[in-house]
Amino acid sequence: MLLSLLICYIYNITEMSVPVSKEVPWLLLVFSLPARRASQRVQIWRKLQRYGMLALRSSGYVLPNTAVNQERMEWLATTIRTYKGQASVVQVQGFDDLPSEQLKQLFVDARSRDYQKLLHEAKKVLALSPSRGPGGRLNRIRRRFLELQDIDFFGSPLRAKVENLLAQTDKADTQTAGRKARGKSGEYVNRLWMTRPRPGIDRVSSAWLIRRFIDPKARFIFAAEPRAHAEAIPFDMFCPQGFGHRGEDCTFETLQKEFSIRDGRVKRIAQIIHDADLGDEKFGRVEGQGLDKVLNGWAKQDLPDDELLQRGMDLIEGLYEALA
Repeated sequence: MLLSLLICYIYNITEMSVPVSKEVPWLLLVFSLPARRASQRVQIWRKLQRYGMLALRSSGYVLPNTAVNQERMEWLATTIRTYKGQASVVQVQGFDDLPSEQLKQLFVDARSRDYQKLLHEAKKVLALSPSRGPGGRLNRIRRRFLELQDIDFFGSPLRAKVENLLAQTDKADTQTAGRKARGKSGEYVNRLWMTRPRPGIDRVSSAWLIRRFIDPKARFIFAAEPRAHAEAIPFDMFCPQGFGHRGEDCTFETLQKEFSIRDGRVKRIAQIIHDADLGDEKFGRVEGQGLDKVLNGWAKQDLPDDELLQRGMDLIEGLYEALA
């Protein structure tokens, strides 16, 4: 069945007078899994949803042809094969029964439904009184919005509505947090910051965040014992003082929230650092794994701690610019 579907699609591409261009616009994933593997089928379905794949009525799943989407499809196909299934990823020029503009509109419609659901949920949460603690639910909505942005390939018109609603909320939160932060702003300027030796991904990214958004003239030192430098502000150390892991948050997330940093790129970096540091796949962000390997590679070269920290900060700065 899988082979016949592939032959059919390839025939449509090569034999039915479809014009060939240098850029093939679509990727098609066709697969089959043994019927007895229900739990694995659910896992695959969740990833299809996360990656924004569009299900065709005939068979298969479609995405716009980009390097990121191709990598996602190839990894998913590999996973399916490890589950004793069959999977193929095909570059497709077009579908004879589904013009490109109609296919694009189907993607827009799918994201519009997602955004509409998010709008409805956000309005319900915003209607709650502050005493009912809507902040956590709003953070989940913001995370979901970032996920949808990542798979909104053709720009749903509802995206701006959600963005504006969250921006209004962020503005109100910033004003409230600003009043709190003004009292302590001088407390964290021109300070000495301390963390553990051999900094990893959470510590180098936290140092970047401190110098980029909190204390531009921050100086960093390393110590295993927080009491070694009583004048320093500890971060990502095993002590109750300063800033570290709180609840489910890594240190980077703690600093972001404590200082009310609303920058959209910082929010995305926070997700990347969280998944790389805690390894719980909370946000489904795999980019941090590569950053972590680079940092580990430098650490194995016996670089001094200050050089390792600076290289890591430069790495995060490059990530920040790449997300623009």
